[in-house]
Amino acid sequence: MAEFNPDGSLKMPERFQKSKEQNNSRMMNQRCIRIRKNIASFSAPKKCLLSITLSQAMNDNRFIGTIYNCFRENAAVPTKITKINEREFEIEIGTDFRRCTDCSSLIGRYREFMDGNIIEEKGNCTFERRAFCYEDHFE
Repeated sequence: MAEFNPDGSLKMPERFQKSKEQNNSRMMNQRCIRIRKNIASFSAPKKCLLSITLSQAMNDNRFIGTIYNCFRENAAVPTKITKINEREFEIEIGTDFRRCTDCSSLIGRYREFMDGNIIEEKGNCTFERRAFCYEDHFE
C-alpha cells in the first residue's frame, strides 16, 4: 500500500531508502564507481549514454580511459568518451545490432576491475538481460 509524505508526495519504501543511503555511503567512503545507463535517442539511430561517477575515495581516474580503449578495440558498436571533470565521464554508445551487448560488456569490464564494487543504475535503459534458455533457440 502506498504511503504519502506530509506534502502529498509518495513516501519511498524503507528498503529503497536504505539502499539509497548505503549507495551514498559507498560513494563517500569506499573505492567505488556509479554507472547510470540512459537512452539518449529513442528514434533511429538510437544512442545510449553511460554516465560514470567516481567515488570520493578514488584519486586516480586513468583506469576509465584504459579500460575504454581496450573495449573499443573489440567492440562492434561506435563509441565516444567525454571527460566532464576529474570524477565524471560520459560514454556515448552509438547505434548497432550489438549495442546492448557491447554496453553490458563494457560495464562488466569496469565491474571486474573494481572487484564488483560498482553501483549500476538503470535510468531509462530498456535492456533486460535474460538467461540463456535452450528451448528459446533450438527445437
